[in-house]
Amino acid sequence: MAESIGEIPSGEKEFAESTKRIRDIVEFPEISEEEFYELLKKASRTYGGDLPHRTYSLCPETRRVVPALVWEKDGKVWITKKCPEGMITDLYYEDVEQYYRFKRWKWDEKELFSANVPNTGVNCPLDCGLCPRHRSHTSLLNIVLTNRCNLSCWYCFFYAREGQPIYEPTLEQIRMMLRNAKKEHPIGANAVQFTGGEPTLREDLIEILKMAKEEGYDHVQLNTDGIKLAFDPELVKKIREAGTNTLYLSYDGMTPQTNWKNHWEIPLIFENVRKAGGPGIVLVPTTIRNVNDHELGAIINFGLNHLDIVRGVNFQPISQVGRVPKKERQRFRITIPGAIKRIEEQTNGAIAKEDWYPIPIAGHIARFFEAFTGSRYYMTSHFACGAATYVFLDRENKRVVPIPRFLDVEGFVEYLESRAEEIEQWKKLGKLQKLKLGAEIFMKFKSFYDDKYAPKGVKVLDLIKNAFMHGNYDALGKFHQNALFVGMMHFMDEYNYDVERVERCVIHYAMPDGRIVPFCTFNVIPELYRDKVQAQFSYTWEEWKALHPDWDYKKDKYFRSKEFVEKMRNSELYRRTYIDIEDYFGLNKE
Repeated sequence: MAESIGEIPSGEKEFAESTKRIRDIVEFPEISEEEFYELLKKASRTYGGDLPHRTYSLCPETRRVVPALVWEKDGKVWITKKCPEGMITDLYYEDVEQYYRFKRWKWDEKELFSANVPNTGVNCPLDCGLCPRHRSHTSLLNIVLTNRCNLSCWYCFFYAREGQPIYEPTLEQIRMMLRNAKKEHPIGANAVQFTGGEPTLREDLIEILKMAKEEGYDHVQLNTDGIKLAFDPELVKKIREAGTNTLYLSYDGMTPQTNWKNHWEIPLIFENVRKAGGPGIVLVPTTIRNVNDHELGAIINFGLNHLDIVRGVNFQPISQVGRVPKKERQRFRITIPGAIKRIEEQTNGAIAKEDWYPIPIAGHIARFFEAFTGSRYYMTSHFACGAATYVFLDRENKRVVPIPRFLDVEGFVEYLESRAEEIEQWKKLGKLQKLKLGAEIFMKFKSFYDDKYAPKGVKVLDLIKNAFMHGNYDALGKFHQNALFVGMMHFMDEYNYDVERVERCVIHYAMPDGRIVPFCTFNVIPELYRDKVQAQFSYTWEEWKALHPDWDYKKDKYFRSKEFVEKMRNSELYRRTYIDIEDYFGLNKE
């Protein structure tokens, strides 16, 4: 780690600086108790029904499950609930048109039939674990390796402060959690993310990564701020060799103010990943209105300039957990359509709102793969949880081409669904039949593909043909290496909580008591899940120090020196990483 002096970079000073100028505020509409109940009477109740729509939410004060209304006004979608302290309204979706467009791809079928806890009634999300009411299998399993961290972020879900208990599950507990998720019926988990805290602080990290591969996980992801990876190239190599597919790397902006976490360390992280030959990197910006939402296009441009190692950018609109005053929510709240709108503006229309699709569209594609290859992996989250697209880089013409510009995505998905229904009625296909059918589908695929608008210099047709002919993880991986995934996932908080979304969550946490819990119950109701269970399995401060006599809390923390910053600022590596890069969106034009 770098020689260092100074304060722990908690980001509070940078945050104060970056929020001096408030660009816009979300004005929440007023709704009376009488209007609320009147709308509730005529609201739709079936999942995916038209607005106004009745659902259930959480009261931020009492934690009771209360009726909630999702409704439209002034082109935006709002969620309102009646709590003991009065009516609470928050922003649900910033574009009602996008809401309805995404709703079209909702997934109704249930993809999880096993459960770890009994269904005790209609008390979701207060008796989770997963219960029989949950509809989606674990598409991505999260396992917290530690609550120790080398940073102290003001908007972090959690980390151990000095004197607090240390949570660090044993290898035996981690293996149990991996196996539990594999047992889900009819689809076991196949992807795992190790997270924290900061997981690279664990000395046995490599052993844990290897364990995931031993337990049959095809995709292993490490959620990290990358600080240790910047100064330990050998660790990067070991992480890759242990089978890690993806570094899920914090990256909040293009400047030291918007990305105080690791702006100066990113060039070193990238260099070490290149030298090690991987793993691939997904940049993960926590997206906050009035803080870094003016840099979303620039972040995508940055990812495209490092396409040899950057596989994607996954924006995460901030989850405002804890007690947050209305004024702060209005100041910081941004939703998926709001982020998409900024991306369209900041890329000068190169990536427009029509280029995005909701996550459950992948479920409709997965149905074909199950019928065709027998492999099962369904992304069946709520249609409002996330959105994504793929963009290709046409280096020949220095332009960015989202996949919907040259592929009729909706027509192709509808075609695959029709073929899936056909295949499902046949008996098990033989190898020759599959090859024949695959060739037939690929020939038909050409009718949905417009070569005129496709990126030059990239054999997109061959990539897609390979992915659909083989339908396995390696084939899909090669596709990812030639396109930049751009996505976003909006985790909930107490104010925009929608129980319908929780029931369809596909990103789950495994806990050492054997339960598996959706992301938005684990972090939004920590007193029932994250904090409660981790307290049961934690070491006291004194116990931890006794087990690790050489450990020093202050040594965990990263101190960035002024000398290091100046050295990086003047380095050729810094220039190559941030400055001498292509501007694919005309970002610097007046």
